[in-house]
Amino acid sequence: MCDYSLHAMATRPAEAGETLISTTFRGTSTRGFASERDPAVAVCMLPGTELAFAQDVKYDNRWIWTRTIGFRVGKFNTIDPHIKERHHDAIEFPDGSHVLVTQLCEGQRVTVLQLPVVHPIPERTTTKADTATPLSTG
Repeated sequence: MCDYSLHAMATRPAEAGETLISTTFRGTSTRGFASERDPAVAVCMLPGTELAFAQDVKYDNRWIWTRTIGFRVGKFNTIDPHIKERHHDAIEFPDGSHVLVTQLCEGQRVTVLQLPVVHPIPERTTTKADTATPLSTG
């Protein structure tokens, strides 16, 4: 997923094994992930995508000081999807805490460790039992 404020931008899905960088997208005040080779394209992730940061994660609340979380691994997730017109993309850490992606400090490198398994809904096949004529009882 990509946050609502990035819907007008070029996007692509994340790929397992690639390294991305946290960035502020040109013409927006929104931060997200992009490839260093193509910083104008937002890289979108599905909830459950596992990430490894090169260093402890740094974030801010748009204040002067930044904070550091003592984790280098996290899982992409969304929070409060029922609240429209706000940022939902977040990183969930092993202790259950969350940081919005738009609050991540710029320039952090992150590797996509694993994409979530998405099971397609199988088509129902008709069996002989499904098409059998019910017996009449009387």
